[in-house]
Amino acid sequence: MTELTGEQMLILEALAGTEAPWGSKDIVAATGLDKKVVSNKIAAMKKAGLVDSPVRCKYGVTEAGKKAIS
Repeated sequence: MTELTGEQMLILEALAGTEAPWGSKDIVAATGLDKKVVSNKIAAMKKAGLVDSPVRCKYGVTEAGKKAIS
């Protein structure tokens, strides 16, 4: 993954500011993005190693994700 989109940045920044993994509803509420957009972006970022899923249906930002937004 080369350049992050604005939507991906919003999601990563929201996740980076949390202490515990978030579900899609939390991400939608924090970012104002559509639920389908969040699901699609999360799936792509998981493949790229920017987001992980330590708990089923909950997402957290990885070290690579933190570096991508810094």
